[in-house]
Amino acid sequence: MAKEKTGNLNRRQFIQTSGLAMAGMPFLSLASQKPESRIAKDSPETSFEFSFLTDIHLKPEMNAPLGFQMAIDKVNELNSDFAIMGGDLVYDVMRGDYERSDMLFDLYQKMSRGFNMPVYNCVGNHDLFAIYPESPEDANHPDYKYGMWERYFGKTYYSFDHKGWHFIVLNSLDVTEDKKYKGVFHAEQLEWLAEDLKNTDQSTPIVVTTHIPMLSTHWQLKGQNGAVGVENSAEVIRMLENHNLKLILQGHIHWKEYGMVNDRFDFITGGSIAGNGWKGRRHNTKEGFVQIKVQGENYSWEYIDHGWEAERLRLQL
Repeated sequence: MAKEKTGNLNRRQFIQTSGLAMAGMPFLSLASQKPESRIAKDSPETSFEFSFLTDIHLKPEMNAPLGFQMAIDKVNELNSDFAIMGGDLVYDVMRGDYERSDMLFDLYQKMSRGFNMPVYNCVGNHDLFAIYPESPEDANHPDYKYGMWERYFGKTYYSFDHKGWHFIVLNSLDVTEDKKYKGVFHAEQLEWLAEDLKNTDQSTPIVVTTHIPMLSTHWQLKGQNGAVGVENSAEVIRMLENHNLKLILQGHIHWKEYGMVNDRFDFITGGSIAGNGWKGRRHNTKEGFVQIKVQGENYSWEYIDHGWEAERLRLQL
């Protein structure tokens, strides 16, 4: 278990950002910072834990079900109140024919019943059915794009409450005219979000989950000029400006990072369960998930190794 407990950075550790993190600060120094602990009354009414698992990329091949089951077992061992999945539940339905894609979602749904707590799913790009040109299906299929997801899991964006905290799960994906995916919060969802926030007390702590990152160091360090981010994330952040936003949870890039924005809110990019397609680490980020402990209005977190790397190497012997 790789412990990396964090909360808000103190002012000396302040990450200066202009919507993005770490201007002028090396990435590794961010990972090595040990922020001040957040202190809050610890009671059953105000304290809980939850798990954030992203980029499962579940498929029958490459022992992926075994690796996912190991993550499920570890979450159950930690006795989380619930689990949030950060998208890319399966690999892959973008290019898929109907039978293969339906089989993948069925496999994920059956395996996710092994969690001993509620599971809240966020949609990822690999979960969008038949959006690529090579798919034998097209936009006329009833399961196209969000359709298969909605048939299995319901709405692609929604919210729920737990012990005084408000959790918002967003759909950060749409399809371009040339049949590629893009990171964007579409207009209908933004209207829904405005109404959801209108009905949420401004003092309520809020956690937002999105698959495509809203904020990340990835594009600066990799030189991709924002190509892996949500193009209108600033609009959602503005909508949350007068609310008690605590944390943004995100996935997609199989990259572990933590950042704090202007003493206002934090973001965590949650690594991945699958690593580099179940073949090992991606970006040298060990396969794992984020465990978050809430105390009152404050939280701490650690990155949990569910043991897949050692098991994968053992299976190769």
